Amino acid sequence: MRSAVSGLPRAFWWLWTSILITRLGSFLAPFLVLYLTTERGYSVSFAGVVAALYGVGGAAASLLGGVLADRVGRRAVLLITQPVAAGLTAALGFADRPALIAVLACAVGAASNTSRPVVQTILADVVPPADRVRAFSLYYWALNIGFAVASASAGFLAVYGYRWLFIAEALTMLLSTFVISARLPETRTEPANTGEPGADRHTTGLRTVLRDRPFLAVVGLAFALVVVFQQASVGLPIAMHRDGLTAAQYGLVISVNGLLIVGLQLPLGRALQGPHPRRPLILAALLCGWGFGLGAFAGGAAVYAVSVVIWTLGELLHAPLNMQLVARHSPSHARGRYQGVYAMAWSTANITAPLAGGTVIDRFGPDALWAACAAVGTCVAVGYWALLREPDRHRPASSPSTTGQHPGITTGSCP
Repeated sequence: MRSAVSGLPRAFWWLWTSILITRLGSFLAPFLVLYLTTERGYSVSFAGVVAALYGVGGAAASLLGGVLADRVGRRAVLLITQPVAAGLTAALGFADRPALIAVLACAVGAASNTSRPVVQTILADVVPPADRVRAFSLYYWALNIGFAVASASAGFLAVYGYRWLFIAEALTMLLSTFVISARLPETRTEPANTGEPGADRHTTGLRTVLRDRPFLAVVGLAFALVVVFQQASVGLPIAMHRDGLTAAQYGLVISVNGLLIVGLQLPLGRALQGPHPRRPLILAALLCGWGFGLGAFAGGAAVYAVSVVIWTLGELLHAPLNMQLVARHSPSHARGRYQGVYAMAWSTANITAPLAGGTVIDRFGPDALWAACAAVGTCVAVGYWALLREPDRHRPASSPSTTGQHPGITTGSCP
């Protein structure tokens, strides 16, 4: 534990604290559908539309957050969007008209998710390249710890009324904003000080990012694997129900994922500091795809639990290393834009996963979904093998965003 957390900048820990506070109050996303159907009496289809609008707002805002991080400043964006998200979240808890609920849900999704690329941009700003895998592991650990605590405590808080969930989430956002305001400095680097060729915030626009084919390959591979990972909350409960297993058994099986992340993320993040990322990422993709693929042979909770163990190991490997690839590939003067595109792909994958999983199960059954997951995981592994086989030679060797590469990656090259 000491080696996993030592030596990181103070600014990182204040940002990490603000992230943990926000996630400890993340009640809305997992309980929004339940609130609308049980507390407010709306149909499941209406609740599904509202949840989709929440996701659409988040996907669009992820890109906007990255652009604003480069143009306005990282700290400034967080200080503006988080109080706005808090106000909108509280308002959603008191909205009583369907149209207003739908609009507010989309707005809350947008305001809440604007901060995701900004946070990852700040992490890349303040943490030296040699420590980023460890820092991203700690970041991912905080996300999962906070979400687990929030999910467990939300049920007790809901006994006093679901509106308290909205109020509590708004208060945690405000507390997180206070920490950022009091302790986190601005980390945006001025273009004149980067020393990077073409380091002009006004000429390096989204079009430039979207022409960066190696970066888009990293984003595309992550998108495909996230769609597979999200079948844990889409395909897995449906498949277990069709096998005659109860909701309680699903809860126990999926809890293995959280327990492994809590127990292994930090020591594994430390161990991943040294190796070249190619082999761990290939292994992560195979563990993810074939871990879910094992579901085709499952009929009881024990085999499903083994499946969860396998793909969780893939998740533990993939999350910090892939975030490190994105950070390393992003030039410092346009880091927010790069992180925004990556965050938008992640949000879009969260929308795509239930649509794809549900369609495959309805038409072909769960076994076809698990076979597709294995195929996608294998294709992503091949993609990482091809992408990391040779360095990208279009990156200037003087780029400070690429110093401290893992052994085997040429300095100045993309992942």
